Amino acid sequence: QVQLVESGGGLVEAGGSLRLSCAASGSFSSINSMAWYRQTPGKQRELVASIISSATTRYSDSVKGRFAISRDNAKNTVYLQMNSLKPEDTAVYYCNVAARVRLITSTYWGQGTQVTVSS
Repeated sequence: QVQLVESGGGLVEAGGSLRLSCAASGSFSSINSMAWYRQTPGKQRELVASIISSATTRYSDSVKGRFAISRDNAKNTVYLQMNSLKPEDTAVYYCNVAARVRLITSTYWGQGTQVTVSS
């Protein structure tokens, strides 16, 4: 019903930047919130940033001032600009979308994209 395709992960040196993208497609009537989570082995998945509108964003304390989330509603795409990357940002990053399908709003996950920050 809703497919999410992520891109933009990779290997970068500490202090560098990456931009993640997540495009949603499928038979939904609207998208509410969009978010990025990350997960490292042995740890729970944690919220990195979320966006409802350009005026309503939320960030984890660990990324405030370094990461920026944005969305393009015309393209059903959410972005995560990651600057001043640190080795502790290394994780698999997952896109999460709350979309309305046949009057029901559900959340959907992307397949994940690996981000590795070398020291």
